[in-house]
Amino acid sequence: MSASFLEVPLSAIGGDCILSRVEDRLRAARVRAVLFDVDGTIARPGPDLGPEGYRRAGERHGLTLDPARHGDAREAALEAVAHHPELEHDEEIWISFTERLIRGMGGEGPAAHDLAVEMTVAWEHSHNFDLYEDALPVFDELRGAGVRIALISNTGRDLESFAAHHGFVIDVSISSRGHGHVKPHPTIFRAVLERLGLEPADAAMVGDSFEDDVEGARAVGIRAFLLDRDNRHPEVEDRLPDLYALPAALGLPRPGAGW
Repeated sequence: MSASFLEVPLSAIGGDCILSRVEDRLRAARVRAVLFDVDGTIARPGPDLGPEGYRRAGERHGLTLDPARHGDAREAALEAVAHHPELEHDEEIWISFTERLIRGMGGEGPAAHDLAVEMTVAWEHSHNFDLYEDALPVFDELRGAGVRIALISNTGRDLESFAAHHGFVIDVSISSRGHGHVKPHPTIFRAVLERLGLEPADAAMVGDSFEDDVEGARAVGIRAFLLDRDNRHPEVEDRLPDLYALPAALGLPRPGAGW
């Protein structure tokens, strides 16, 4: 007598693959919103905020800045300037960071501070940023799957205006200036969830900072993915090489895909 279907091991009929897809679908069913960091995640600084932009702005202030020193100066400034001890949004910290960067590029004297104030304000303007090429297609795919989109950023920028300028729709946004605290403070993540009307298990977070985005979100129970475009952190669990990898990581069904 031949074995019945129920007696056949699942592995013999591709059961492991079927179970994996079922698990992905069940997990995806709980993802009702994705929280996105902005700078370095969905958008990058445009030319006016890059090395040559600093050089040109420096000339207006009588400074000679070396664009070739921008990368090292930025890294040194990041190491030297820390978050506010209570993780409050503090404009002076952004200005201090920018001034260190400018001095690292060769700027000196009071003009370095004046330029730092000018450049810090420039970071608030939406037109000074370009979206990564994977942002809009992934937003569309998430929308098609019924997933809501939120922006959460350590910035003074108006994120509603930012989204409108770049031609996409968001459900919720929150900036550290508007909230009063920067990531990874738990209250900024909870504020987004409250506006969405969701529990932590219903959402996922995507960002390019392990400390601010990943650890901050996980601390309040939100699943988090590190966006690692330059492959700097291969050791991190739930790491994405780009945004195109996000829908599959969430277990969302791909367009045209069956079981």
